Amino acid sequence: MSERNLSGLDHLLIQADRALRTLSPGEPCHGRPSPAKGEAEAELSDAERKHAAGLMRVNHSGEVCAQALYQGQALTAKLPEVRGEMERAADEEIDHLAWCEQRLKELDSRPSLLNPLWYGLSFGLGAAAGKISDRISLGFVAATEERVCEHLESHLQKLPAQDKRSRAVVEQMLVDESEHAHAALAAGGKRFPAPVKGAMSLVAKVMTSASYKI
Repeated sequence: MSERNLSGLDHLLIQADRALRTLSPGEPCHGRPSPAKGEAEAELSDAERKHAAGLMRVNHSGEVCAQALYQGQALTAKLPEVRGEMERAADEEIDHLAWCEQRLKELDSRPSLLNPLWYGLSFGLGAAAGKISDRISLGFVAATEERVCEHLESHLQKLPAQDKRSRAVVEQMLVDESEHAHAALAAGGKRFPAPVKGAMSLVAKVMTSASYKI
């Protein structure tokens, strides 16, 4: 079915299907193998395993938020090419979602129980940004991905040095998220001022602190 034949209801159903697949148990289908493939499992103490799982749970929640953000923006984007760009970005983020969930299982842990809440809030923010303008929407993507990169860089400092499987996943995610931020700005996204980015960082800290534990 071509883009011009899709009705508003069609788009709603597509987003509902994506939401169910994002939040349902079980690793999502993904295109690329996990960067952890080929890395040996490290000997971790109980405390190190719990800490690594907490960090990977935060990363998984971040990917749930990314899915919701892109899907909300795709629903309200003004231009078909911007909608298509959002949907392609969401597809690429599915790899990250699957990698994090796989790693959580290996660490005998689980995703955050708060993910449905994070999904709903992020979807609403994405849809609102898309309603304002495509330029704001793309700028919001860039600013969000920049915050994500900051968290990933901090996680590389916090993960146990011997946990090469988790570190390989985070390192590849960092590369991809940085590319998404640059692509959004190159596509015409508005650069957000520092106070707005600061507020976004505060909100992100609440999410990360809660997802680490719950």
